[in-house]
Amino acid sequence: MLPAPNRLRSARDFSQITKTGHRANSSLLALYFLTNVELPSRVGLIINKSVGGSVTRHRIARQIRHTMSGYLQSLPNNTQIVIRVLKDSEEYRLELEALMTKVIKKLGTNHD
Repeated sequence: MLPAPNRLRSARDFSQITKTGHRANSSLLALYFLTNVELPSRVGLIINKSVGGSVTRHRIARQIRHTMSGYLQSLPNNTQIVIRVLKDSEEYRLELEALMTKVIKKLGTNHD
């Protein structure tokens, strides 16, 4: 799970990151990231009702948070990430790992 200080919660933060941040896409996810803020690394999720019911959306959120918790150590302290889920699938982990590899390369950091 993501620790509370590493979760995005503010609508203003979500808006800023999705509108001004860089974007990486896959068929299932859109990942937005911004690095020019002076805050600890934080992650937020956007999972619309069109993806599925409440149980489905919460399952997806848990899977993504679990995967992202492993990447927090690899990100610079000021990285803000918003992940938008586009479709329901069982392949989130693979897609997210591929997107995070792209993002980490772009940021110039290394993930073990």
